[in-house]
Amino acid sequence: MRQEPVPPTRHLRIRQDRGHTVLEFSGEIDIVAAEEIAPHLDRETERDDARVVIDLSRIEFFDCSGLRLLYRARSRVLDRRGQLYLVCAHPLTLRVLRITGLARLLPPQPTLDAALNQPEATPGSV
Repeated sequence: MRQEPVPPTRHLRIRQDRGHTVLEFSGEIDIVAAEEIAPHLDRETERDDARVVIDLSRIEFFDCSGLRLLYRARSRVLDRRGQLYLVCAHPLTLRVLRITGLARLLPPQPTLDAALNQPEATPGSV
């Protein structure tokens, strides 16, 4: 019997899918959740050429602490010549991403499949 790994926190599940590390955020992503998630996010974004997807499809709330996590992940992945994709279809979260300009830097994909099927990025791009 195959068992799923235990999630590192109640707000984060990490798994591999099609050569990508998928970080699934869930629940309310506030300052407390961000503090729990940050060390795991850092570990997954410290490798050279990492291929990471952050999936926000299971979140209920997302504040500026969550935005900081996304900016941090993007910066760390770009610094190491990796690729980062974002999954988000929640209208309020999409609005926050657009207002802050993050949607231009990290264009959200509507589904995990859409993110995983993105073409390879050229070096220096997300």
